[in-house]
Amino acid sequence: MNTIWRRRLPWLAVSALIFAALIYGFLPQPRLVDVASATRGPMAVSVEEEGKTRVVDRYIVSAPVPGTACRIDLDVGDPITKDQSLITIKPLKSQALDPRSRAEAQSRVAAAESAFYAAEQNVESTLAEAELAEKELARLEPLYEKGHVSQGQLDQAAALVRTAQAANRSAEFGVDVARYELEAARTALSYTGVDGQPDPAENVLVRAPVTGRLLELHHECEGVVSAGQSLLVIGDTQSLEVETDVLSADAVKIKTGMRVRFHRWGGEEPLQGRVRVVEPVGFTKVSALGVEEQRVLVISDITSEPSQWQSLGDGYRVEAEFILWQSDDVLQIPASSLFRTSDDWSVFVVENGKAIRRIVQVGQRNGLSAEITAGLSEGDSVITHPDRTIDDRVPVTQR
Repeated sequence: MNTIWRRRLPWLAVSALIFAALIYGFLPQPRLVDVASATRGPMAVSVEEEGKTRVVDRYIVSAPVPGTACRIDLDVGDPITKDQSLITIKPLKSQALDPRSRAEAQSRVAAAESAFYAAEQNVESTLAEAELAEKELARLEPLYEKGHVSQGQLDQAAALVRTAQAANRSAEFGVDVARYELEAARTALSYTGVDGQPDPAENVLVRAPVTGRLLELHHECEGVVSAGQSLLVIGDTQSLEVETDVLSADAVKIKTGMRVRFHRWGGEEPLQGRVRVVEPVGFTKVSALGVEEQRVLVISDITSEPSQWQSLGDGYRVEAEFILWQSDDVLQIPASSLFRTSDDWSVFVVENGKAIRRIVQVGQRNGLSAEITAGLSEGDSVITHPDRTIDDRVPVTQR
């Protein structure tokens, strides 16, 4: 009998171990979870977008008259003082004439000379007629006094005198017109190509309207410019503002005078600023993912000491953080711990190795943390990123 039990004892032990392993395998195992504590500390809700600096007042210097602009011996970044000579604009050179055009110009000069001589002869003719009319009037006046001619004949002679005198004055004006036309024809023939050089006194000197730096140079080499053409841009880089385009949904939360922090601008410490204006007009912008977004420009002033950001220039990139709300003492937990239960916010609190569902009241939230106004105490451990396997009173253990 003892021999039989000795043979069965190993098999019974193995069966007991297998049975115990099966029981242990079917027992509920604690879930591995990430745990964070509810802590008190500073918290801020902000909107972060990429922006760029720009000069507050930009002055575009353009050509006041058409002409030939001389080469500009300036480089972008050079200091500019008010009333400094920037560029000289010379009058345009006369057009060079081909043989046919030159022959036509010479013919116009000859025609103008003939017209001038004809006008002079016309003056002589009208002068003679005027003298004849005056003599006729002088002959009729004594006869009228003696009653040999009528009043009508005398009036007619007087009218002829005035007509002849007016014709003579008109002929003299015609001589002046013919003389000017002859001068114009001769000038057009003489000032052609390189033959007619402009008078240096006729050059137009363009001066700087303000003191600042040269920001853009649109026309550097010598060449022809038209009236109103942009030549260069001047601005004071010590007077900068920051333009940031934000989503229209975020723009409605940003108010004038709101505090701004500028990060990743190149310095070690963030710069401080204030919102000056939120533009009332939006625009459509396509994001990197190809989604059309409505954006609004927010203009901010830099309030930090100029010595901290004097290395900044026009068009430099910055990261603008608009502070919507801020507090120095807030009970907060990771925002990933929250989940919805009907219309309430809930969290799983770890108590005695189990996950306990608890309804909480949430205040402000940013992308990382959430303010808890009721339902938790400082030091409570909550499960971050709870999944569907976590339920009320499920055993858990910290990962």
